[in-house]
Amino acid sequence: MLGLLLVLLFTAMFALVAKRMAMTVVTAPMAFLALGFVLSKSDLFPADGARHVLHLSAEITLLVLLFLDAAQIDLSNLRKHHVWPIRMLLLGLPIAIALGFLAALLFLPTWPIAGVALLAALLAPTDAALGQAVVANPLVPLRSRQTLTVESGLNDGLALPLILLFASLAAHTTQNSDTNWLLFAAKQLALGPIVGAAVGVVGGKLMVTAQENDWTSETFEGVGALCLAAVAYLGASLVGGNGFISAFAAGLGFGYAVRGRCKFVYEFIESEGQLLTWGTFFLVGLALLPDAIAGLTPTYAGIIVVSLFVVRPLAIWISLIGTDAPPITRLFFGWFGPRGLATVLFALLVVPQVSPTLADSILIIAVNTVWISALLHGLSAVPGSKWYAGRLKQSTAPESSSDS
Repeated sequence: MLGLLLVLLFTAMFALVAKRMAMTVVTAPMAFLALGFVLSKSDLFPADGARHVLHLSAEITLLVLLFLDAAQIDLSNLRKHHVWPIRMLLLGLPIAIALGFLAALLFLPTWPIAGVALLAALLAPTDAALGQAVVANPLVPLRSRQTLTVESGLNDGLALPLILLFASLAAHTTQNSDTNWLLFAAKQLALGPIVGAAVGVVGGKLMVTAQENDWTSETFEGVGALCLAAVAYLGASLVGGNGFISAFAAGLGFGYAVRGRCKFVYEFIESEGQLLTWGTFFLVGLALLPDAIAGLTPTYAGIIVVSLFVVRPLAIWISLIGTDAPPITRLFFGWFGPRGLATVLFALLVVPQVSPTLADSILIIAVNTVWISALLHGLSAVPGSKWYAGRLKQSTAPESSSDS
């Protein structure tokens, strides 16, 4: 009871200064990871109970954020006017996974190939929440902020099918399962998007009809939207598809159908969604961070450093070749790709499928990547944004407001 009271008081106090803190080097993920880690050293929260709550919280958070992140994306506008994020998603993400695989293979030569591929895919998605001081900083040009926001909103959902595929392969190779892993993976990856897209588009059109006829209000629209995410998840699970891929596809379909007419989607991310994210970071710090830090080896640290400083920057640089993105913008995008909740939540989702030894190693690397990224990207967000804005002003090829 005392532990919960302390967490609630900390959250209330942080909320009072959250806007101010967003423009400092101390981000919300850093604060709540640290709070969880500190409280893990006390007897206020039982470790087993914290892990149980984390797994439940992780699934709910992943489901909601996949749906709402995707629902905010205007697909038609993205296709026509956003060359940079499209390149970063369709080229940068696969290149990051491929480079991450090659780099990790050098550090982990004894791992099964599928396990190395799974790790590379887990370390590829980014999280704008860890770089809030960048995406909310008016000094950074609007186009750059929108690019990073769109990329982080979509790359977790796009990485998920590959993560699930590699997890299925890793389970087959490490456990010698008799399960037809190819059929299982195909059903997971194919049926999920079909169910989700249908639920999202139909649900979105019904919501627009309800709005036009004044049958509902903004309050009830929010209830309906969250229920659609759950319907997509459960519907896909019933037919053998993956519920999380289905939720992401439902968000895309819903966003396409309502075209920005559901204010709840945006308001939830800024309010209740923040509480959900903060709570999950706290639970990660409480239940996973102590063991992860204790298990951090030089080999694992090397993988993390290469992922943050080499793999992501190089992948983004390559993906933007041929666009109007100046070199300074490519460098900026390459660095500000912090690893966040998606990396940990996806790891928690797939590790039960693989061997215990491989699962422990993957989770240790994933959790350490997130806290190190939270620290480095949080500390560099404000000064990095100022540096980027200053260099752009001095550049002879300033950033344009229109796409090539």
